[in-house]
Amino acid sequence: MSYRRLGTSGLLLPEVSLGLWQNFGDDGPADRHRAIITHAFDRGVTHFDLANNYGNPAGSAESNFGVVLRGDLRHHRDELIISSKAGYRMWPGPYGEWGSRKYLVASLDQSLKRMGLDYVDVFYSHRFDPDTPLEETVTALADIVARGKALYVGVSNYDAKKTEEAIRLLKELRVPLAVHQPRYSMLDREPENGLLDVLGAGGVGCVCYSPLAQGLLTDRYLTGTPAGSRMSRADTLRPGVMNDALQNTLQGLDALARGRGQTLAQTALSWVLRDERVTSVIVGASSVKQFDDNLAALQGPAFGDDELARIDDLLSQAAGVEL
Repeated sequence: MSYRRLGTSGLLLPEVSLGLWQNFGDDGPADRHRAIITHAFDRGVTHFDLANNYGNPAGSAESNFGVVLRGDLRHHRDELIISSKAGYRMWPGPYGEWGSRKYLVASLDQSLKRMGLDYVDVFYSHRFDPDTPLEETVTALADIVARGKALYVGVSNYDAKKTEEAIRLLKELRVPLAVHQPRYSMLDREPENGLLDVLGAGGVGCVCYSPLAQGLLTDRYLTGTPAGSRMSRADTLRPGVMNDALQNTLQGLDALARGRGQTLAQTALSWVLRDERVTSVIVGASSVKQFDDNLAALQGPAFGDDELARIDDLLSQAAGVEL
C-alpha cells in the first residue's frame, strides 16, 4: 500500500480506503463484513469511512463495524483511521439532520456508542446547512476536537465557496479543516470547478467518494442494465441515466483501459488518483475479490498525455449526464 499525506496535516492515508456505505448493513451476512474489513486491513488499508446513516437500517454499518473492531481488530485501534459523518437525516423530528450543534454532537455520541469507541479519527459535517450559520457548525466541530471525541474534522459535499469559508473560520478557532470529501469521478468532475484549487491552496486533504460513479465505471453497464444492479432497482442510480452517448463513452473507456492492461474500474480509480491534491479514493466492496480487483489499480501505469486527451474526448461525448 502507498500512503499520501492528508493536505498539510501530519496524517497519512492509504491511496485506497474502504467505504461502508453499501453492503455492510444488517441486510448482509456478518461473515462477509468481517472478511472484507479484515482482508482490507491485511492489505494495508488503514482508513475505514462511515457515516451515522450508513447501512440498512441506518446506523447498522457502524454497529457491524464495531463488532469487527471488538473482535479481530481489537488490538489494532492505534493503526486505524476511522471516520464518521453527520448531516443527512438520521432520526425523526427537528434535531435529526443538517448542521446544528445539537444534531452534530448527539449524532457523534450515538456513532461512538455503536462502534464502541471513545473517539473517531475524523468527523465530518456531511453537508452544508443553509439554515444554520456556518459559524455554529464549525464551532461545534472545533469543540468536538477539544473534547477529545475526534482528532481531525472535515466537511463533505460543500461547494468551493463554503469550503473556503469553513477553512477561514476553523483557522480562527485554531482547529484546521483537515479534509474535504467530495463526489469525484470521470463522470462527475464538479470538484475541478474551483474546489480542488481551494483545497490545494488551503492545505486541505481530498478524499473522494463514488470514484466509480455508483458502478457505472465498471464492466456491469457496458452492454446494458443488468438485473439486480443499482440502476435496475432505481436505488442510487436512476434508470434514465443511461443513453446511447453514455453507453458509447463507457465502451470507449473500457477499450482504453484494456489497452493499459487494466479493467475500466481500475482505470477510473487511477484517473482520480492522478491528481496530487487527491489523498485517497473510497471504494466499497461486496466481496474480497472485488476489493482486490479495485486495489490492483495502484499497480497500473501512469497516464500519458495522449491517454488523458483521449479520456477527455470520450467524456465530452457524455457531457450533461446527471448522476
